[in-house]
Amino acid sequence: MFVLSCFCLPQLQVSAEGINSNIVRVGLTDNKFQNVLKQEVVIYGTSECEICDKRTRKVVGKIPAGLDIYIKNSQNGIKVIVDNQEVNFGDIVIICPQGLLGVKGLLRKGLPATYHGAFEISQKADKSGFYLINIVELQEYLKGVVPNEMPVSFGLEALKAQAVAARNYVLTPRTQAYKEFNVVDSVASQVYFGANTEDDLATRAVMETDGIVALYNNELILALYSSTAGGYTESYANAFSDPHSKIFPAPNKPYLSAVPDKSDFEPLDEEEKAKAFYETKIPSFDINSPYYRWTKEWSAKELEEVLSKTLPVQSKTGFIFPAFNQDSKLGAIKEIKVMKRGTSGKVMEVEILTSNGCYKVSKELVIRRVFQKDGISLPSANVVFEKNIDAYGNVISIKAYGGGFGHGVGMSQYGAGYMAKKLNQAYYNILRHYYTGINLGTIPVTVNGEDVKQTFWAPIGRAQIIITDTNAGRLAVMINGKNHEFPISKSVFQKEYRIDISRYIDDGFNTIVFYSPTLGRSVTLYVELVEKYGRTSEND
Repeated sequence: MFVLSCFCLPQLQVSAEGINSNIVRVGLTDNKFQNVLKQEVVIYGTSECEICDKRTRKVVGKIPAGLDIYIKNSQNGIKVIVDNQEVNFGDIVIICPQGLLGVKGLLRKGLPATYHGAFEISQKADKSGFYLINIVELQEYLKGVVPNEMPVSFGLEALKAQAVAARNYVLTPRTQAYKEFNVVDSVASQVYFGANTEDDLATRAVMETDGIVALYNNELILALYSSTAGGYTESYANAFSDPHSKIFPAPNKPYLSAVPDKSDFEPLDEEEKAKAFYETKIPSFDINSPYYRWTKEWSAKELEEVLSKTLPVQSKTGFIFPAFNQDSKLGAIKEIKVMKRGTSGKVMEVEILTSNGCYKVSKELVIRRVFQKDGISLPSANVVFEKNIDAYGNVISIKAYGGGFGHGVGMSQYGAGYMAKKLNQAYYNILRHYYTGINLGTIPVTVNGEDVKQTFWAPIGRAQIIITDTNAGRLAVMINGKNHEFPISKSVFQKEYRIDISRYIDDGFNTIVFYSPTLGRSVTLYVELVEKYGRTSEND
């Protein structure tokens, strides 16, 4: 079975650790979307597979279609068993050049999980287990993300907006929990279910945004999104802590600013305004979401029991002061008081006053997890608390009125669906509504020594090259197979230089090659889409 050969592992499977513009490394979890470290898996291919040594890049075995490949962790490395033959390896890569790879017993949307690309089996240094990593081209990855992150019923333009946001997110995730791969396949990153869950309309959305990312100040944005903002998105700083310093509020990101669905919505950072907004169903882009408005209610005793369980757990985050430990006694609830709200009315800080003390809880996710109902966190922190007291002033129940589902920063998926279907908005207008001050284009690249090829989809055949840094006097490019040369007269005081290339590109798919400047010079640049900026109507 395992016979060394002279075949070399394709470049796709040996990309360096970390992401580039073409390859994604996805850590695959189990059926509960939890465990990423594994002890054993069974892999198969829909056509002939090749097992490759990751270090040498040599193909060491070929496996017939459908035959089980048992992978087991051991102190002697990765144990591979096929057809009763057993061999130990270091890290390996399995490819299926003419088909898909599958994992026995792994289900996604109730279907057997299958994947494009390759599987890398990477053992931890302490040999406590291994990671099953899907190495896949970016476009193929997105085909397995978009229909699982957004209902395809939201329409093509909403799916395009989701495709761009998902492309940005995997290229620039907020955090990277594992050094061995870029993202996981669950909501901890973004939902990726592989090849069996692909959908024709979602695939079209991925293809018709090929190469396009959202940019701010010539850099990729952190394209956060959530299910339902509730009619008003929140600023990044008011919902997240800094991933490095853990300080809350986080430093601001100008493109992730609070945005109302309608221009006449006032800021909701005052208690009465938040109450009026979230206790009523004011029409907005999120109106069709089942989580647009919601209520939760606890008896005083019930909430005291909940808080006695959640406060010790969430105190470990550092966002509860003073910390509440397992031996602490909560006492009777006297007051739930919101101390600070974001622009969308999102609770940033809440005080829980009891007969035994006062606890300050900060940050939206911690607040949601503290105020659980039936073991489930609050749908969002866009919430107003209302207490009910008896004749003696004792709290007998607490009711929460809220709106939205998720963190509410960046694009609202239900809002995007409404804008696409009801307002007939193009995807770039949807993105510009939710991400303030952005432009759309290809990934900025520095060309120095080697030519760089990019593909991109131009929806209406208008684009320009943005040069952000260069000491070259001319730019040579190939656009859709034809060579062009442009003079560059950018001064040292000029932030960027623009070259209109609309006459050379097509409506739809385009290819551009940036030739390396001569004499050791370099150039940093990208292609920016130029669209007819449409106004977002506030009426159906």
